[in-house]
Amino acid sequence: MSDVRVNKFLRRKRTNAIALALSLAAMAFGLFWLVWILFETVRLGIGGLNLAALTQMTPPPNEEGGIANAIYGSFLMVALATLVATPIGILAGVYLVEYDPKGWLGSATRFVNDILLSAPSIVIGLFIYAVIVARYKQFSGYAGAASLAIIVIPVVIRTTENMLALVPSALREAAYALGAPKWKVITSITLQAARAGVVTGVLLAVARIAGETAPLLFTALNNQFWTSNLGEPMASLPVTIFKFAMSPYENWQKLAWAGVFLITMAVLALNILARVLTRNKI
Repeated sequence: MSDVRVNKFLRRKRTNAIALALSLAAMAFGLFWLVWILFETVRLGIGGLNLAALTQMTPPPNEEGGIANAIYGSFLMVALATLVATPIGILAGVYLVEYDPKGWLGSATRFVNDILLSAPSIVIGLFIYAVIVARYKQFSGYAGAASLAIIVIPVVIRTTENMLALVPSALREAAYALGAPKWKVITSITLQAARAGVVTGVLLAVARIAGETAPLLFTALNNQFWTSNLGEPMASLPVTIFKFAMSPYENWQKLAWAGVFLITMAVLALNILARVLTRNKI
């Protein structure tokens, strides 16, 4: 009997060792490519980064210039998309948790939200193209911001719903026992308790849309010049990177790597900020 137990123990130990070795190998494989990508991004990105790249507009081939208009266009569209989508996402998340956690409308909303979360961004870009660009026969920054907002909304909804669901029911019950109305409980108790998680969801959504290229190709298109008019085609950093990286011109390729480096650092900063906000929080 003891021999059988020993054999089982040894077999489980071998199985555990094999599983651990495979897990470590998979982790090492992923880290290898990640480190290589980051190394090339830093090496080539810093090489193309200079004052002109941050202050001048996109140049013609083989001429001096920068990507300032693309940086500004991306900032404008991302900011507008975030301002529009964040209230919608938070309010929808509050409704799903506080007003209709098990109703048919809540279930239908969650189903649609799951579809939007997994939908390819190019499909969203084509949808906005058909609804706005094709109808008005004009590429525009508004259309680009609309496509990015649709990407932000489901992320914020899911994060808000999950964070509010983690708030203990005892907090709500204590507020109700003191006579607080439902809207006051939501704004002063539950949202305050889940604030760090909700803000983190917004930051992660911003990090996601910061590098989206496909939706902007069908909506905002591109613009070689500086513009603040959202009603006309507008440059963006991801589209400029796509265009310049595919070109045969060396100065455009350097600017593309500089843009990649800027987006990578921006996304990294947003993720670090999200980690800091959620540390020791609900």
